[in-house]
Amino acid sequence: MPLIRVSDLSLGYDSQIILKGLNFVVNAGDYLCIVGENGSGKSTLMKTLLHLTPPLGGKIEFSDGLSENEIGYLPQQTLVQRDFPASVKEIVLSGCQGKCGLRPFYNKAEKELAKKNMERMEIADLSNRCYRELSGGQQQRVLLARALCAAEKVLLLDEPVSGLDPVVTEKMYSLIKRLNEEQVTIIMISHDIAAAVRYATHILHIGDSIFFGTGEEYLKSKEGSLFLKKADEEEKKNG
Repeated sequence: MPLIRVSDLSLGYDSQIILKGLNFVVNAGDYLCIVGENGSGKSTLMKTLLHLTPPLGGKIEFSDGLSENEIGYLPQQTLVQRDFPASVKEIVLSGCQGKCGLRPFYNKAEKELAKKNMERMEIADLSNRCYRELSGGQQQRVLLARALCAAEKVLLLDEPVSGLDPVVTEKMYSLIKRLNEEQVTIIMISHDIAAAVRYATHILHIGDSIFFGTGEEYLKSKEGSLFLKKADEEEKKNG
């Protein structure tokens, strides 16, 4: 059985359906990019996968080997979160809170896990720095290390490169790809179609029509052709 199977899912909030008839699967080791127009339901889908928003129809099935606490989440940052007055080490360690149970402290294994994930994200030298003094790219790597402490099987990432400059964006993509090569399953919302096609194993396009398949299949699809053309036109207009 796939890690996650979504069948005839309807999404929305306050009983208002914004998307229906959604079907896709995520297998171990996949790198799935979720793309589509603003307001198409990408973030609502991610919140539904995390059980933060109830489905309005259909079902989501997780394999027997996957529990909710094995799914890490990197949401879009708010201005308040960017100004959080804690050290990098404290924030990364906070990803282990779900493992502590009733313990009011972190044990040696959890501290080692935080250290390992800071090294993986190349921020070990920043461990004693104040989070709010970091650049946007450094903050995102801190939050990615925190998400890895929470769960190492599956990572859900909501626009992880939003607001980052091209060089830092490429660095983030490289780190995420490396995690995927280490058998971390990635599910990522992205507006960057070129990067989605380059890095992802599968694309889920949601909107007026729905597409699910490989990146190569997406390029040949009606949805992919139209979306890529529109993205190219917007880039030329803004450039």
